[in-house]
Amino acid sequence: MTRQKIVAGNWKMNGSLESISALVDGLLKADQSNSEVVIAPSFPYLSLVSLSTADSSIALAAQNVSNQEKGAFTGEVSVSMLKDFSVKYVLVGHSERRSLYAETDEFIASKVKVLLEAGVTPILCIGETLEQREANQTLVVCEKQLQAVLDLVGVEAFAKMVIAYEPVWAIGTGLSASAEQAQEVHQAIRAFLAKSSETVAKKVQILYGGSVKASTSAELFAMPDVDGALVGGASLDANEFIAIVKAAG
Repeated sequence: MTRQKIVAGNWKMNGSLESISALVDGLLKADQSNSEVVIAPSFPYLSLVSLSTADSSIALAAQNVSNQEKGAFTGEVSVSMLKDFSVKYVLVGHSERRSLYAETDEFIASKVKVLLEAGVTPILCIGETLEQREANQTLVVCEKQLQAVLDLVGVEAFAKMVIAYEPVWAIGTGLSASAEQAQEVHQAIRAFLAKSSETVAKKVQILYGGSVKASTSAELFAMPDVDGALVGGASLDANEFIAIVKAAG
């Protein structure tokens, strides 16, 4: 099965009106790709980016979402609010949300459920720490994170989701899993889902994230189970991000 590549840029808590306007302008000038190009700005800039990319093929993502629809939840943002700005994807379960804000597998699963019910595509982030990798726990950790979502929404829902494998030890460290290491884990993730549904396992897009660079992305995208990338710091540089998109085809 041929799966379309996705290259998503997670801008995290970076940017200003000036820098984001310039970044979007740079991306729009190169808005020609067979891959799905996705950008995830901070909440205050969603409106600006939504308007700027409205006539382009660039898709908009949010970096987080509440598992509640509305009410007395100060500082939270609901999925219906995000839909007002044509948000197509939402990141859930990013390692920074798990480690810095103590989001549990079950809490993350509840966000996935809310997004799916609203017709918004979750990009479910999973991955292990360095200590867990050194203890040969990579697959145990990833499967546990996936299982919480499986238990709540079922395997068929994964056909409407994207998975991003992000080894925590490779995020913002300059380290990166080799193409072969990424392929090994992606293949294992697909095999894990295939236990419940081979059809869904073949269909689901699995991205790699963790210090993705233009210089190494072509080798990464050549792997049969790597369906794109979730790009952090490199996505803040228009030329670098465009080079990664071109490498995806």
